[in-house]
Amino acid sequence: MKKLLAALLALLLVSTYPALAGLGSHSAMYVGGTVSNLPDKTEGHFSTGDDSATFKSGKASLTIPYSKIDSLEYGEKAGRRVGLSVAVSPLFLLSKKRRHYLTIGYLDEQNKQQAAVLELGKDIIHPALSTLEAKTGKKVEYQDDEARKVATGH
Repeated sequence: MKKLLAALLALLLVSTYPALAGLGSHSAMYVGGTVSNLPDKTEGHFSTGDDSATFKSGKASLTIPYSKIDSLEYGEKAGRRVGLSVAVSPLFLLSKKRRHYLTIGYLDEQNKQQAAVLELGKDIIHPALSTLEAKTGKKVEYQDDEARKVATGH
């Protein structure tokens, strides 16, 4: 009976882990902004190419030429893991889940100010910010010192 209970608990832990993880470390999500063809909270991928930054999700996409970007801001939100994760392991209460947000301000084809807020996976933050700074000539504004430390490693 103990072996069966242990096996069920292990199966529960393994099967619920991806659901608890949230956004993948190499993924991105369009959280919101002024883009009309992307619904809020659309998951996809963010990439930095030669001439533009692109967010793609299925058939919908957002392409922003570097020359049109006029502001970059990075911030994060840290919160405790709660809900089902506590039932799996009380140790989840001791860990923090960080969400990483990039706000890109840019001018559209009609030279109207637009904005896109993206949540970035933890493994693409530093490369994305470095590339955006280099390609746009704009410095990333950090919401606070903690965000600067996470993004730059300093």
